[in-house]
Amino acid sequence: MKKGNTTKTVLGTISNFFVFFLLAAFVTTCCIMLFINILQGSIGRDFTQEEITVAAKITMLNVILLSIGMAIVDYVRRKFTVERPVKRITDATSKMIEGDFSVRIEPISKFATDDSFNEIIECINKMASELSSVETLRTDFIANVSHEMKTPLAVMQNYGTLLQTPDLPEEKRVEYAKAITDASRRLADMMTNILKLNRLENQQIYPNLTTFDLGEQLCESLLQYESTWERKNIEIETDIAESVHVSADAELLSLVWNNLFSNAFKFTEEGGKVTLTLMADEKYATVKVTDTGCGMSAEVGAHIFEKFYQGDTSHATQGNGLGLPLVKRVVDIMQGEIGVESAIGVGTTFTVKIRRTEYGLEETR
Repeated sequence: MKKGNTTKTVLGTISNFFVFFLLAAFVTTCCIMLFINILQGSIGRDFTQEEITVAAKITMLNVILLSIGMAIVDYVRRKFTVERPVKRITDATSKMIEGDFSVRIEPISKFATDDSFNEIIECINKMASELSSVETLRTDFIANVSHEMKTPLAVMQNYGTLLQTPDLPEEKRVEYAKAITDASRRLADMMTNILKLNRLENQQIYPNLTTFDLGEQLCESLLQYESTWERKNIEIETDIAESVHVSADAELLSLVWNNLFSNAFKFTEEGGKVTLTLMADEKYATVKVTDTGCGMSAEVGAHIFEKFYQGDTSHATQGNGLGLPLVKRVVDIMQGEIGVESAIGVGTTFTVKIRRTEYGLEETR
């Protein structure tokens, strides 16, 4: 691409040189021929000073007229090849400044100008498209945050009102207080996840690389949910390779495993099964978390890493649609890979690949 642009620039420079050369040669030739033509009547004798003065004045007038003509031609050329494209660009950018990112600039005919303006127009159109996407994401983000905050706030408000009921039985008071606590915890978790995701996306968090045993970290994360699997009578199956060491950020990776385990136990019914597998080769450590939960369709699976997206549109299950986007962002920072396989009524498998060395991470710092 750069080589092609360089070739165009060189060819354009050579073309401009010949155009200006021919133009200068034409003007110079016309002036000399005019000067000679005026003095033709004096050939064969010496030119008088008066004849030379008259010829010079007429030639000078001719130069002035040619210059005026060239200035007019140049003005018309600039009007169509420079000022019009610039005005179209400035008008479009002014609209973008005012917040209209739907504006697009039509390419200019190659006969009306050179390719430079079209390259600028193409870049501006791309910028407008990106800004439009960002604005859409921002609007959706605000709408989703507002929606997700509205539910726990409404719960807290309603149960807070009920707590003010005179002579409220102790049993009901405890029940209402627990509902308020759960709603406030859900709101706090959402705010925490938003802050974490924002810091990750703005690259305010950088990997703190250490070498550790990934199998031990997975076991520690899984054991945090022991009370959950015992309460729901969920069978746990593990196949963890020994001595799988990785160079990564242990704290960030713990976010990945906690979110994946949380989802697995959340969506697995009583008496179900959750399987944890760790395999490794020279380059990657591969972790699989499989559950026998409700599963999801291919359409839902295509959106699960989007912020605030929840396959359960009824919001019957607890969540705010930020856990998996966090997981995806952490895995991307680690230059790993994450994939999902799922079938409705069968279950879901998340597969995470983590680099075993810090070579790839060091390159991008």
